[in-house]
Amino acid sequence: MSKLVAFFSAEGTTKALAAELAEQIGADLFEIVPVQPYTAADIKWTNPLARCNKEKIGGKDVPVAGKIENFADYDTVLLGFPIWYYGAPNVVGTFCKGYDWAGKKLVIFATSGGSSIGKTAEKLAPYIKGAEVLGAKVVRSAAEVAELLG
Repeated sequence: MSKLVAFFSAEGTTKALAAELAEQIGADLFEIVPVQPYTAADIKWTNPLARCNKEKIGGKDVPVAGKIENFADYDTVLLGFPIWYYGAPNVVGTFCKGYDWAGKKLVIFATSGGSSIGKTAEKLAPYIKGAEVLGAKVVRSAAEVAELLG
């Protein structure tokens, strides 16, 4: 069973958890990086003019730097990101649109300072058609994500 941990991290929290998870379960690791990286000002959600707010409100795709050439080789994908506005950051949606998810097992994990996972999986559904979602959860440790694999 070939596994991939793909993640977006704005401030390093999700990155650290994803790296620990990949090591723990023997998975490959891919960082979802926007073509135009986020600055601290870009993700300051309390500023209505911040980039993250403009992207979310505008429903804009955020181009991703790099691509997973052998995505078809993975049967299980663990997808991680911080919760932004009760869902995945737009760059995660753009990433998901770039691949064929048919037949993949998918675990969605998120980091958050206070939000729940809410309807995050449902909001991602149009971009992950054909994937079997094994679970979606806000987590604090790699072990919590590994448990979702069953």
